[in-house]
Amino acid sequence: MPLEALSAKTPATLDELTTRVFFALQRHPLCRQVEFDIVSTPRTRRTNWTVSLRSVQPGALWTAHEIVADIQEAYELDLAA
Repeated sequence: MPLEALSAKTPATLDELTTRVFFALQRHPLCRQVEFDIVSTPRTRRTNWTVSLRSVQPGALWTAHEIVADIQEAYELDLAA
């Protein structure tokens, strides 16, 4: 199996990404009140979307960041959708 196939990201729409980030944050007690927006960005080597975190409690910032980073490693924004 080619290396690209192992590291390929799953395409997802903005709605799908929003849902995944929301439920991932809801699973962690510190992150349940985090408000966020998903923003399409110009394609880079790693991703073509980012999350803008708002209203984050001080103790939840790094946890929320790690949760979002894990999702960004797995998904890319499907611009065709």
